[in-house]
Amino acid sequence: MINSITIKDVASYCAQGVTIENLGMINFIYGANGCGKTTISNYFLDSSSNKYSNCSHSWKQNSETEVLVYNKEFRDRNFGEGNVRGIFTLGEATKDEIEFIEKKTIELKEQKITLRQRQDNFESKHEEKKILEENFKEQAWNKVFKRYEAYFKAAFSGVMGKKESFKVKLLEQYKSNDCELILKDILIEKASTVFGSILYEQSIIKELDTTRLLDIETDPIWQKVIVGTADVDIAKFINRLNISDWVNEGRKFVENDTCPFCQHDTIDQVLRNQFDSFFDEEYLLNIEQMKRLSDEYLTLTDTLLNYLDSIETNIKTDISPNIDLDLFSSNIKTFVTIRRSNLDLLLGKIKEPSRLISLTQSSGSLNDINIILKNSNEKRGKHNSLVRNIRVEKDLLIGQIWRFVCEDYKDEIQTYISSLNSIDKALAGLGMQIDKQKEKVLTINNLIQEMSANVTSIEPTVNSINRLLRSYGFNNFKIVPYVENGYYQIERDNGDKVENTLSEGEVTFLTFLYFLQRSKGGDSIENVNSERILIVDDPISSLDSNVLFVVSTLLKELIKDIKKNKGNITQLIVLTHNVYFHKETSFEGLNRTVKEKSNFWILRKNNGVSVIQPYGNRNPIQSSYELLWQDLRDWQNNSAITIQNTMRRVLENFFSILGSRRDEYLIGKFETPEEKEICRSLISWINEGSHTLPDDFFIEYPHMTVENYLKVFKDIFIHTDNSGHYNLMMRIEETNEEEISA
Repeated sequence: MINSITIKDVASYCAQGVTIENLGMINFIYGANGCGKTTISNYFLDSSSNKYSNCSHSWKQNSETEVLVYNKEFRDRNFGEGNVRGIFTLGEATKDEIEFIEKKTIELKEQKITLRQRQDNFESKHEEKKILEENFKEQAWNKVFKRYEAYFKAAFSGVMGKKESFKVKLLEQYKSNDCELILKDILIEKASTVFGSILYEQSIIKELDTTRLLDIETDPIWQKVIVGTADVDIAKFINRLNISDWVNEGRKFVENDTCPFCQHDTIDQVLRNQFDSFFDEEYLLNIEQMKRLSDEYLTLTDTLLNYLDSIETNIKTDISPNIDLDLFSSNIKTFVTIRRSNLDLLLGKIKEPSRLISLTQSSGSLNDINIILKNSNEKRGKHNSLVRNIRVEKDLLIGQIWRFVCEDYKDEIQTYISSLNSIDKALAGLGMQIDKQKEKVLTINNLIQEMSANVTSIEPTVNSINRLLRSYGFNNFKIVPYVENGYYQIERDNGDKVENTLSEGEVTFLTFLYFLQRSKGGDSIENVNSERILIVDDPISSLDSNVLFVVSTLLKELIKDIKKNKGNITQLIVLTHNVYFHKETSFEGLNRTVKEKSNFWILRKNNGVSVIQPYGNRNPIQSSYELLWQDLRDWQNNSAITIQNTMRRVLENFFSILGSRRDEYLIGKFETPEEKEICRSLISWINEGSHTLPDDFFIEYPHMTVENYLKVFKDIFIHTDNSGHYNLMMRIEETNEEEISA
């Protein structure tokens, strides 16, 4: 069955929408035309449409059932142009076959009832489990966590502020914790010590690798006189004057025959060749090696300085550095000085390769730095060992605390586990029963379908609908099987097709009979006996009173079958604007049990927005005259136009004996000319509002106007000696129980 319906963001339903909850087997929704009833029925006709994307409905026990809808859309779909799809019911079957299918159908319903009962039991037991778990979670939080939070907060790290996590942790610890059980006072004392300060491991500082730096600083090339070869004529001259570096530097500026030094044309090809021979390949290789070593030295020392700077920065911000910062910084400064001096020497050597240089070794200051780092790392290692030991102590203490709280709350935990195991066992048993019951239902259903496939036909539906049509005076047309198997067509008695010549009343009645037959049968052989839900939306809008009574009677018989679990229809939702139809269909008689009672709602449109009011098992519809007075009692929630029309209808009903003299009679009951004029104004106002207002014209009357005329309306009953009736209908001096009537 459908449990609830939510309609919003469509037609007259706002974004908040309405929710119809706690639907039962029989449900009545009363509302005037245009208040949103058909939107509800159309939703079930085409719930997959995008315009209903924000609408929804829920099922009891999540058991989805076929929903059949009767409304104007159903009439248009099934009785427009063309033929009507046939309805399959039990046809050419022997009495024994029909009795067998009926017997199995009854058995199927009984087995489905048993299945639902077991599913209900399962849901009930599952809900019991949820309540048990929720209660235990709350109690554990309040009686354990809150009680010991101040003492053992560190032990509860990870589950702080998380009730469910705390519950899970408590149960895990109860099952697995085998720590020594220690008294609370001792645990509190240990916790204040072990958890008193937070200690972290310190990272070990990598010591400096100075090997390559030392290799560069002691490379033999720095003590090597690098000059050109002596095997050329000009070599003696260059070496005697010791100007090889000067000559090599000048070669860079030789572009033509002009000497870059004396600016005379003394450079010829012979001299160029001697220069090239003097500065041979060995000379160039030595120069290249010095440049490479110099670049490498610069890169190595830059890297070392960056690393040392980062260590120095960390030392300055470290709470426990374990390093003498002054000594460390002093050695860095020494290294910087050595580096700067060596770089100057390297630059000079490359510029004057014949020079001899001795680089200052930086190993002294760097070794001193390594000694500082080594000593610091030894201290850090000891500190980290201490931290790891404290962590072990903390872990041990945390385990002991959980052991204590589990022992302290042991009785409640054991009770919870025992109850939980009992419920889980019951759920497992119910689950197996449900699976077996589903197999029974499936087996019986398959058997019914197999039997029905051999004996179903559309002929019984034809006969049933035609019999009902003749019974209620519709003698000028009938339905007959169409040449295409599984379809009907509508014909006159002379055999002519009806096409579109039926009146609206005839179509309405015929389609309703067709719908009822469809609800009892199926549009295919396979679903003749399947369960279904009916939604009936105003099936009597164009019918006369006699046919209205017949339709009401047919629905009442259907309601009786549903309440007795007879047949394949499990739920009915009726939407109507007709008071008489509502009263006739919903009449239940006396001494009905709660299970047999129907559910009622009234749907209204307030300021253009659909709203709904539930009434449970209390039928709010009494009489049309009572409904008029209810609108007056609830005038603040109705439009001024509605109030105008309502006042007119009340006066017409109550003072109907006066006929055409009513208005003059009522005005004459007022004594003064002023009062007469006010009464005449009221009558003019209500007649104008209910008779002459165009459909596309809207006036927003202020509440003050409505209140003034309500007072005059009351005075009419007072001046005609009918104040008692007015007080009775307006519920004055009675309990102010809200009852919407019709």
